[in-house]
Amino acid sequence: DNWAFLYAQRLALKQELPLRVCFCLVPAFLDATIRHYSFMLRGLQEVAKECADLDIPFHLLLGCPKDKLPSFVVEHNVGGLVTDFCPLRVPRQWVEEVKERLPEDVPFAQVDAHNIVPCWVTSSKQEYSARTIRAKIHNQLPEFLTEFPPVIRHPHPPPNPPEPIAWDACYSSLQVDRTVTEVAWATPGTAAGLAMLQSFITKRLKSFSSQRNDPNKAALSNLSPWFHFGQVSTQRAILEVQKHRRAYKESVDAFVEEAVVRRELAENFCYYNENYDSVQGAYDWAQSTLKLHAKDKRPFLYELPQLEQATTHDPLWNAAQLQMVQEGKMHGFLRMYWAKKILEWTRSPEEALQFAIYLNDRYELDGMDPNGYTDLPSPCLAGCLWSICGIHDQGWKERDVFGKIRYMNYAGCKRKFDVEQFERRYTHCK
Repeated sequence: DNWAFLYAQRLALKQELPLRVCFCLVPAFLDATIRHYSFMLRGLQEVAKECADLDIPFHLLLGCPKDKLPSFVVEHNVGGLVTDFCPLRVPRQWVEEVKERLPEDVPFAQVDAHNIVPCWVTSSKQEYSARTIRAKIHNQLPEFLTEFPPVIRHPHPPPNPPEPIAWDACYSSLQVDRTVTEVAWATPGTAAGLAMLQSFITKRLKSFSSQRNDPNKAALSNLSPWFHFGQVSTQRAILEVQKHRRAYKESVDAFVEEAVVRRELAENFCYYNENYDSVQGAYDWAQSTLKLHAKDKRPFLYELPQLEQATTHDPLWNAAQLQMVQEGKMHGFLRMYWAKKILEWTRSPEEALQFAIYLNDRYELDGMDPNGYTDLPSPCLAGCLWSICGIHDQGWKERDVFGKIRYMNYAGCKRKFDVEQFERRYTHCK
């Protein structure tokens, strides 16, 4: 279920050439920990096995793409290079660096394999909100939301088999924090991800529309880790979920809105706004209101270690933080509350955004994802810039600290769900 893979095989078949799959394993990446790397590596082991079954060699190259891929291309006399797309700054830099170092006669193609409608096809500019991008996406879905053609056993083998991969040595070579450990509930790999998709369809889809914003209810898809690491295609999830539209129309429509419209809106923002992780990336109205209230007295002030250790005065916030630390996933509705309170309890919007992105990327299995910087996959759930800087939102009633940024408080959460029930689930984690 990968359009880049499918396109690469099509080119190889047309030229009657071997097809190789490469993954460059960098020793460290942003705030990624062993929690992220373990999930990724165990998923790649499944990919390597699938490739072997298809007579397609899989190569795990240790190091930065610019240092490894161009020399690999020359060494193996590669005739063309196809890569996936990510709108974030570092992966885009990797792409440019590799392009600069490729031999001039080696063509290079990039395929947006993880959005349903390719990012640059949806829109040629940054969209203001879901309202402005929704029709653009839905108008393109008949062309792009199709079944995948199969990957076939490749009939043109390479002259030499690939080197065996020393997975344990790869794991040991990583230069990452190993104190943020793996989580038990999410098994890496496509097989486990597809099993999670089926459990969502059979057990939780029926209540997704009505109960997805209640952290005490089991109504979410829980698919974001597999989406983030490319182990399950969003397109596959939508194709499967849509088969149940007759039985659960409202839930199917809500899931499409979140997993397609909101998710691809976040990709659009990160692709067209170079300041996607900064207050400077916010709309003018939001920057003005945050600046106007930057000196407002905060009701509480917390340092990063106090936030990270969940030692604030707010038991709901602490429970949400502990859920993220322990499980690698915070309920989406609470992720919005969590980020807004960081704005309220830190010295400035800039510090709030820095802390929120750090904690999100360090502990969330789907951290370092466009949806973490902007909208999460839900119409009411949001990531760091939505919560702190009003991205894809509008101005609200003006108040201290927040200015016109949408406000949330503990009392409002109590009106929506049983707050004390959620808090009790995580008191033991301390």
